[in-house]
Amino acid sequence: MEHDLPGDDGYGYGRGIDGVGVWYERLGWTYGLIASDPAVRGVALVRLADAERNTRDALDRYNRTWRRRYSLRRKAAHRNYEEIRKHSLPDALWNRPAGPDIVAWPGLPYALLFLEWEARYPQEWTRHAKAWGTKQGIIRDVAVAHHDETVRTKLADLIEIVVQRPYRCKDREYVRAARAVDGDDLRTRLQTAARSDNPWAQRHAGYILWLLDRPEMPNTRHVWRTWLAAASGE
Repeated sequence: MEHDLPGDDGYGYGRGIDGVGVWYERLGWTYGLIASDPAVRGVALVRLADAERNTRDALDRYNRTWRRRYSLRRKAAHRNYEEIRKHSLPDALWNRPAGPDIVAWPGLPYALLFLEWEARYPQEWTRHAKAWGTKQGIIRDVAVAHHDETVRTKLADLIEIVVQRPYRCKDREYVRAARAVDGDDLRTRLQTAARSDNPWAQRHAGYILWLLDRPEMPNTRHVWRTWLAAASGE
């Protein structure tokens, strides 16, 4: 019987916080995943495939120690697996301790990068790193009001991209982010999208603007369908 480690399906598992430099040393190459140049993205995707293979190999070595009952080797294999998975996405994003504020978390840029990759290149993201639960967890975690202006702008960028496309799994979570970073910049972007010729943007941006004016209104499927019917004149 094979054993997965605690936290394999969770977003908040972890034992400590590494510094910004350590994160960049491990994952700086992932910026290639959101590059506009397909060749640069291709190189990053190869690097990601290597990282995933290393992670699988480390997990396999750990699983084998359970069959042989070597406790010291098991502990070493466990530590090795935890370290190896920090060099890949989305695995590295599952290591944030539950306590620290996400705003101060050195992994925040890579969490935002993971969202940007899904927003800009959804087919590549789906093919190489599909993780809907992680997407949902990140959006919920970053939906706080006290980000600095750089992160607020990045979240507004993501919302602007997402409202202009057909709905994808967990996109509804972006309403949380919109409410967290509500302001003139975001509303101007959404108003522009709502007035565009893009029917997806008209619906999605219009719905978010409507919810921003009603902070007490829950963002449920029922509310969405009711609003959509009213907006469509049904």
